[in-house]
Amino acid sequence: MRAAVVVFPGTNRERDMALALRRAAGGRKPAMLWHGDADLPDGLDLVVLPGGFSYGDYLRCGAMAAQSPIMRAVKAFAARGGHVLGVCNGFQILCEAGMLPGALLRNASLRFLSMDCWMRVERTDTPFTSRFQRGQVFRATMAHGDGNYFADGETLDRLEGEGLVALRYTTPEGEATPDANRNGSARGIAGVLSPNGRVLGVMPHPENQVDPAIDGTDGLPLFESIAERLAAA
Repeated sequence: MRAAVVVFPGTNRERDMALALRRAAGGRKPAMLWHGDADLPDGLDLVVLPGGFSYGDYLRCGAMAAQSPIMRAVKAFAARGGHVLGVCNGFQILCEAGMLPGALLRNASLRFLSMDCWMRVERTDTPFTSRFQRGQVFRATMAHGDGNYFADGETLDRLEGEGLVALRYTTPEGEATPDANRNGSARGIAGVLSPNGRVLGVMPHPENQVDPAIDGTDGLPLFESIAERLAAA
């Protein structure tokens, strides 16, 4: 798997993401790309937009980063069938760039959330979730002030009907309750797929949980899934 991580001004999770990708890919380091670059390196399999506070979250979170020169190349890469993962701020950027539907609004509590959460895997036939079991619940870390996923009712119905909800906030037992949906996301949605399943936006940070010596390995199957899929491609 040849991966690249895009760095914007204010990105702060690129090293964590690079470590997660390296662990899943058997030690191969991802390329680190600057937002001002106009082109992607040849031969990439995966582009990752990591978490942080791009451009200080001015205007709307991800709105300015979505206009960066590199995003034109990322869009073209996705249009050619490339795989793209956006986590936290990366999810916000994907929505602002029109690569995924909906928007990430202020948390329902109007407070920044920094805590563990649990997500239920809704599909396992995607490049990002094949190493999970359907209905499996795994722990990840919330660290956001604008993680409240919103879309109009028609869009939400389409996402549900087409199976494009990849991950949903639940209790550790897998129940989708209001208390488990800490940021107030519509229908408890934590992760959204593109129609072809090759673009994923997820709000919590699975890269926090990839090392048993630090905080467990709950999130590692997500990265192993994509590495396995791309190695077989």
